[in-house]
Amino acid sequence: MKKINLNDGTTAYCLKQNEAIVLDDHIKGYLKYGIKINEGDVIIDIGANIGILGLRLSQSYHDITIHAFEPIPEIHKVLKKNSEISQNPKFNTYMMGISNVNKKVQFTYYPNSPALSTTQPDIWKQDKNNFIAAVRGNITSAPKQFWWAKFIPQFITPLIAKYLTSNSQIITSNVITLSNFVKDYKIKQINLLKIDCEGEEINVLNGINDSNWKIINNIIMEVNDVENNLEKAKTILLNNGFKNIQTQKEKGFEKTKLTNIYASKTLNN
Repeated sequence: MKKINLNDGTTAYCLKQNEAIVLDDHIKGYLKYGIKINEGDVIIDIGANIGILGLRLSQSYHDITIHAFEPIPEIHKVLKKNSEISQNPKFNTYMMGISNVNKKVQFTYYPNSPALSTTQPDIWKQDKNNFIAAVRGNITSAPKQFWWAKFIPQFITPLIAKYLTSNSQIITSNVITLSNFVKDYKIKQINLLKIDCEGEEINVLNGINDSNWKIINNIIMEVNDVENNLEKAKTILLNNGFKNIQTQKEKGFEKTKLTNIYASKTLNN
């Protein structure tokens, strides 16, 4: 774990400095298509990683509750540290994942690129071109301070991809359904549900029961569109009251299967 300064001087802790800066840049585009956050809101962050989203929201709002989930112990330690320095007493962290079942599962942890850690490593192995395109997307859309990244030759990208997934470790951690968490912690409202969990996103949605869909107002999620997951996700959202569903590929990721969904239950927030 290392202490760094983000672009604006904000202190944060991380495992990989470059990755933390990219994550910070990534979340700047979250609040769009009418999705807003207000004082008093409750945020569920599934796949919180090191907690940059929670840290930034805690800076911007005086009264906001965050429930952040990260199942990998090494990453969760950093998430916990960032929640502590946020000075937000309602920034809660949990060393577990969210899925469609309550049990222990195996995660593949990538120390060279912790954000890639997943329960489904085969999604990258089976479609290497998609993974290489995603790595290339990160390179070409890198924040300004990584100006040199644009000079990395394209033929080097597969070698970088191989490095990022090397030295992987198998970690066993708990997962529960979101509905189980809502029941246990007596959650009455979820103003924003953010999902970024490297292939587990459909299982997360399938772990929400009918009554709990009623308390969720907005969703931001990343979908890896393998096995028609994008359409599956949109159908689930439509069937559960989300009227405004927008999709967008981030800059640099146009050639990948990664797509962001922005969904809300009102047409005009």
